[in-house]
Parts: sequence; structure tokens; C-alpha cells
Amino acid sequence: MTIAVVTFAFTVILEGLDDVSEELANRLYEAGCDDASLGCCEGVVSLEFDREAGSLAEAIGSAVRDITAAGCLPAQITLDRDAD
Repeated sequence: MTIAVVTFAFTVILEGLDDVSEELANRLYEAGCDDASLGCCEGVVSLEFDREAGSLAEAIGSAVRDITAAGCLPAQITLDRDAD
């Protein structure tokens, strides 16, 4: 049985950070967040993911594992309702 892979769009706000740095970007990229855009708006640091997975739970779970492997903590996850 083949499981269809779908791209899921969601945003993860990172806890305890108020700015981005090249060092942070490198840590997240090396931990597996190469499918996310890192950004900061009004002191809130976030990652906007377009992650391929077999389910939404799998996509979010793997993103959380990658974020924590980079030494960061997710504070909030929101789904992109406009994604295809």
C-alpha cells in the first residue's frame, strides 16, 4: 500500500526568542528545517513550513522534532488555511 505524500503549510512560533540570527538560521537548517522560512515580526520569531508528509500529524511532529533538535522550543502552531 502506498501512502500519498502531501505538502502541509503551517507556522510555528518559537518560544523565548525575539530576533533571528545567522547562527539560529544555520542551526534550524542543519536540524532539518530546510523546508521552512525563518522570520521575525514585532519580536515574534516564527518558521513558516511547507512540509511533505503522509499526514498533518506526521508533518507537525517531524517539524517539532527538528526544532527541538536545533535547541529551540515551539510555543504555538497555526495552520495555513489558504494552502492547497
